Amino acid sequence: ICVPAVPVLFKQALESTDQEEGKSVSLRCELTKADATVVWKKGEATLQASAKYEMKQKGTVAELVIHNAEPEDA
Repeated sequence: ICVPAVPVLFKQALESTDQEEGKSVSLRCELTKADATVVWKKGEATLQASAKYEMKQKGTVAELVIHNAEPEDA
């Protein structure tokens, strides 16, 4: 018996947020499947973990923290 894989969906999508320049901002989303692979992008560019971008994931919640936010991070 072949059972098709259940797709991962967003239970809670990202919400727009305003943040003061120079501060850290946290973006979170919740998925329907724990530990699903999450790729964060800005436009077509895939973001990589660095001193600026911190990616966290615990269970079904994925989080991107942008340190020292600038207008270009919008």
